[in-house]
Amino acid sequence: MQNNAMRDGLTRYIHKTYGAKPDFPWLKYPSYAVFRHGDNKKWFAVILDVPRQKLGLKGDGAVDIINLKCGQALLGSLLMTEGFLPAYHMNKEHWVSVLLDGTVDKENICGLIDVSFMNTGKKTK
Repeated sequence: MQNNAMRDGLTRYIHKTYGAKPDFPWLKYPSYAVFRHGDNKKWFAVILDVPRQKLGLKGDGAVDIINLKCGQALLGSLLMTEGFLPAYHMNKEHWVSVLLDGTVDKENICGLIDVSFMNTGKKTK
């Protein structure tokens, strides 16, 4: 999947699974899509296109990423895997950035979206 195809596929997955549509809150970054819970409005996913050098990657141009909340236990193992980076502009202890360039397959990313959704949901007593 190319960047736009992956971005579109994940957007469709999030909408179908959680009913969340992308919100584009920044005029300066019109392609940055935030996905929120319907009840508590907390973010559970953010899709961004970021210059490769800001992520410590080689090459020119930007790459699409998705930021997901995965928790500390999962984070350590993910960061040892190709395609996963410390979160861009998020809490690096709980969030991870995933490259959307085909390095990580869609099914794996969808599973992590599910984890992020659960980690950001309303807390039950």
